Amino acid sequence: MKLTPVTLCFPLRDAESGTEVLLGMKRTGFGIGKIVGIGGHVEPGESDAEAVVREVWEEAGIIVLQEDLAHAGVVEFIFPARPDWNMSCRLFTTRRWHGEPAESPEITPEWFDSAALPLERMWQDAGHWLPPALAGETIDVVVVLNEDNETVASVRIPRR
Repeated sequence: MKLTPVTLCFPLRDAESGTEVLLGMKRTGFGIGKIVGIGGHVEPGESDAEAVVREVWEEAGIIVLQEDLAHAGVVEFIFPARPDWNMSCRLFTTRRWHGEPAESPEITPEWFDSAALPLERMWQDAGHWLPPALAGETIDVVVVLNEDNETVASVRIPRR
């Protein structure tokens, strides 16, 4: 089964209400209108870390250094009705970056309380893996979507 390599980065900061995470409202393409993590496709010849550094700059206008990234796990997304959408997503968090998040043609970035994520505005699967990833757990799950390519059929921990 072919899985397209993608990455997501979740910048975290301390606020009065607790930890906040930078997410973004998708303005174009896959997932338009949903709140998503910052990231995207790994280009040929790029490492996952190189890709996420590039994507965070392109989408949110902030500079993240590879050495400041913390590995938060992997989520494999399986779309039985659209196998060309199947992807393996490497997750990163970071507490260090340079600059202020700014809107791009693809993303409108926004800070959210990590204890009160806007799950109703996100892909349905996010509630299964994002809260523990933001809490410091290392995620390793496979998410299988239903025929509607939106709702979750199953979430499982693979045997590796």
